[in-house]
Amino acid sequence: MGQKVPPGLIMRGNVWYVQKQIRKRRIRESCGTGSLAEAEKYLAHRIETIRQAAVYGVRPRHVFREAATRYVDEATKRSIKDDILHLRLLQPFIGDLFLEDVHMGTLQPFIQARKAQGLKKGMKKGVKNRTVNFGLQVVRHVLNLAASEWIDDGGQTWLAHAPKIKLLREDDKRDPYPLSWGEQARLFAELPQYLERAALFAVNTGCRDQEVCNLLWEWEVAVPALETSVFILPGPAVKNRMDRLVVLNRIASAVIEEKRGEHPTHVFSCRGRPLYSMYGTVWKNARERAGLPQVRVHDLKHTFGRRLRAAGVSFEDRQDLLGHKSARITTHYSRAELANLIAEANKVCEPESRKSPALVILKKKSHLAVVA
Repeated sequence: MGQKVPPGLIMRGNVWYVQKQIRKRRIRESCGTGSLAEAEKYLAHRIETIRQAAVYGVRPRHVFREAATRYVDEATKRSIKDDILHLRLLQPFIGDLFLEDVHMGTLQPFIQARKAQGLKKGMKKGVKNRTVNFGLQVVRHVLNLAASEWIDDGGQTWLAHAPKIKLLREDDKRDPYPLSWGEQARLFAELPQYLERAALFAVNTGCRDQEVCNLLWEWEVAVPALETSVFILPGPAVKNRMDRLVVLNRIASAVIEEKRGEHPTHVFSCRGRPLYSMYGTVWKNARERAGLPQVRVHDLKHTFGRRLRAAGVSFEDRQDLLGHKSARITTHYSRAELANLIAEANKVCEPESRKSPALVILKKKSHLAVVA
């Protein structure tokens, strides 16, 4: 007969795991061993640790996997999906370590693996320091929460103090690559129509990848006096968390009219489904065929900004048009301000006949009124 397994221990692969509720606290963590005898000792130790915390106020120990799970469950940030990706890549390296054992020393294997050949399936080379830092920033944030905000049943924080997680120098960071008109034509010619339209909109509005993919029809505000419309992006959909006015020049407006009616909620879609991201295999293959392997989707925003500057658009207007955070930007625009932004946005269109717009007052959509 095989040895009886105590309740709360399960085998995953060749490793025993604890999956048990102890004193109203749910424990799910690795024992770090394939030996049942050692796993039993580990379980007994965890039960005693939790008992001491409840009776004597001894701080219980938590593994990083447990802290990461709590962080994801409680997170409200818009980019939590990105953090989840980094946490998944971190798990094989520090997931089963106690929080007090997570520091720059134990993070070195993760850093070296990311820089050497990467951790994602199909990656042929490692990532840049900036990408590694994204993962380190998530670790630092989780440890800071454990040391300052997360309190156990005994009234103590999960971690006595957070270690210093030092970010890598980003001296290998790639510079922005604004496209010339010829390069834009080559790249866009290689994109399928659904992606080419999204890219054309981005390069004429300065919107980020996710701002384009998540653009909703309900955010459109008609401006009858100008025979056009604008979009008011709510703060949660914008990186800097501030409501953003997206002004449409002639090209962007033409794209919007072409997409109208294709999808009930989202402006940009493919085969009836909203775009998840512009940057994927289709984009990467297209830029290779165009001879522009270095171009990222974010370079479309850089291209818009560079063209605005080359056209003589003022720094303040460039901030407004690019959606940069500024104490000057408000949710109200006067007749002259809106007319000026539309005229400035049209300066990045390729030469063609231009039509002088009428003047209107535009205010934020939620409290937004359009006055002729």
